[in-house]
Amino acid sequence: MNLALAGDILAAGQDAHCQLLRFQAHQQKGNKAEKAGSKEQGPRQRKGAAPAEKKCGGGAETQHEGLELRVENLQAVQTDFSSDPLQKVVCFNHDNTLLATGGTDGYVRVWKVPSLEKVLEFKAHEGEIEDLALGPDGKLVTVGRDLKASVWQKNQLVTQLHWQENGPTFSSTPYRYQACRFGQVPDQPAGLRLFTVQIPHKRLRQPPPCYLTAWDGSNFLPLRTKSCGHEVISCLNVSESGTFLGLGTVTGSVAIYIAFSLQCLYYVREAHGIVVTDVAFLPEKGRGPELLGSHETALFSVAVDSRCQLHLLPSRRSVPVWLLLLLCVGLIVVTILLLQSAFPGFL
Repeated sequence: MNLALAGDILAAGQDAHCQLLRFQAHQQKGNKAEKAGSKEQGPRQRKGAAPAEKKCGGGAETQHEGLELRVENLQAVQTDFSSDPLQKVVCFNHDNTLLATGGTDGYVRVWKVPSLEKVLEFKAHEGEIEDLALGPDGKLVTVGRDLKASVWQKNQLVTQLHWQENGPTFSSTPYRYQACRFGQVPDQPAGLRLFTVQIPHKRLRQPPPCYLTAWDGSNFLPLRTKSCGHEVISCLNVSESGTFLGLGTVTGSVAIYIAFSLQCLYYVREAHGIVVTDVAFLPEKGRGPELLGSHETALFSVAVDSRCQLHLLPSRRSVPVWLLLLLCVGLIVVTILLLQSAFPGFL
């Protein structure tokens, strides 16, 4: 139900436990000989499709290639100890040496990687922890069912986020924080933003909107907040460069927002038709740009329907600066000529 990735290591939540796995990808190659005309061996071919065979004498040989994942169990540890224990969230820190877990008992527990030796444990919320995020400076943000969002330095409370007090909603409509993620500030290597999603605490017949908020990553004051529709948000993620935000909803919809202005760029209603459990952007380094091609970004979404979908955001057309300057100069010239014709002797 929850998973985090750090290089070749996966941390996966399974009921009340966290399972640490290491995976390796291997290119699988093999040749499978089959007789010409045989219907029992080899892959079935669609009608009209050219068979991927190389005939030699009276037989044929089909080559099969694929990617094989080999998974190794490293460690497992119980991370939640409530009466109905369930780990709800797991995440790695910036250098992948630690991972933090949260669950239904309201405790945050921090573990060494890969030994899963516990290094920190403290009560963060009264009730379930919905999400948590580890910042590059060691700060930890947690959001819970108790309507609170807290910032921690190890087990010391630094501050709490105050959105409801200054938010665009009526005080009679309680909201709770559903998700939180840190993100870089594009073109500012030292800049840091925190993004949160606020949803109505109770389901109403006429549901109020959900909200997306950007916070200053140093003083944790709100920078801007915008409505993101009436569908209840289920998950949030930030692209590697901090440029885009990805959202999934409980009704299966998927959206991509610009992180700076919180403007919606892409939206597919009920792409899955059931709860979206997580979204993740294609990496922007390595083979990422090659796979993107002419698209600006790509977002993967997974849902309870056991499907993974790829959402591509086409590159937005931009006008070159030199063309804007040329248009400005042309506009000035036309304005002068019009004034000269209307008022002779103007110049």
